[in-house]
Amino acid sequence: MIRDNFRPLISQNKTAVASLCFAIALFSLFIIGRPQVFLNSNIYMAVFVMMPAYVFLTLSLVFVVTAGEIDLSFPSIVGLTAWIFALAANSGLNLFLCFVIAVIVGALAGSINGILITKFKLSALVTTLGMNFLYRGLINIAVQGYGIDLSNTENTILSKIFTGTLGENFPVQIIWALIFAIFCWLLYNRHTFGAHIKSIGDNKDSSKEMGINVDRTKIAAFVFIGIASAFAGVMTNLVSLSFYPTTGDGFMLFVLAAVFVGGTPTWGGVGTITGAFIGAAVISFLETGIISLGLTGFYTQFFYGLIIILSLLSHRFNKGKNRY
Repeated sequence: MIRDNFRPLISQNKTAVASLCFAIALFSLFIIGRPQVFLNSNIYMAVFVMMPAYVFLTLSLVFVVTAGEIDLSFPSIVGLTAWIFALAANSGLNLFLCFVIAVIVGALAGSINGILITKFKLSALVTTLGMNFLYRGLINIAVQGYGIDLSNTENTILSKIFTGTLGENFPVQIIWALIFAIFCWLLYNRHTFGAHIKSIGDNKDSSKEMGINVDRTKIAAFVFIGIASAFAGVMTNLVSLSFYPTTGDGFMLFVLAAVFVGGTPTWGGVGTITGAFIGAAVISFLETGIISLGLTGFYTQFFYGLIIILSLLSHRFNKGKNRY
């Protein structure tokens, strides 16, 4: 009886369940391999400090990928918004205003991507890759390789709200990650925006005939990931109390892996927010787990690449017949 009740739920969330099973298997391996590390709460608190940045970027990227596009510029938008926040904070502006300015810059960067792709009919892959280099180049030209000290943001109200601790060492930013995940789930599964995103990714021409403004919806998806990138950039600044020209550089491989591990395929029309959240958690712990098992950091990129390829193969075998 119980099994029959769970069957429809499992059937409707196969990709998320598969991601969860993968996560359980991976964490079981880590616990068996290094119980002294993964049965200690300190390792989880340490990873939770930066995991929210992966969550913000991964969940927002699901909307773009589901719409049948891709965004490779988000690492540099993280850096761009972090730089703008650092400049504004050091100029003496109110930190909340600095945060708003960073979010606006992120939204503008995302809208530029969306406009170039929809109005000028440029390839999303090439366009966002080009913008990734352009934004990073702009940052490097401006700062000439120098970082910006943000020790003046330590113990401020903004810092405590976004990167403080609950109790002794529980990072408050993980609460923001959960709130964002719930918001994305509702937007993706219970709002017309999510329905339009899925429809466009499934069949753009049919969506136009249904009255959906395809260009506007796609632009909104790119704006959304631009805003999420701003959140990630500001959080990164507040955690490290500094800005570096390389801020955001390391996110691309991790976030793409999290999206695909989470069960969102590359062809559009389908995706999962729950699976993406699980994927972000898996990717956040993967490097720590690899090193704790006694392997060197040189193995991390190998395993990230392997996971992406295996995820794509899994999507192809599970969904390919329905998509082509």
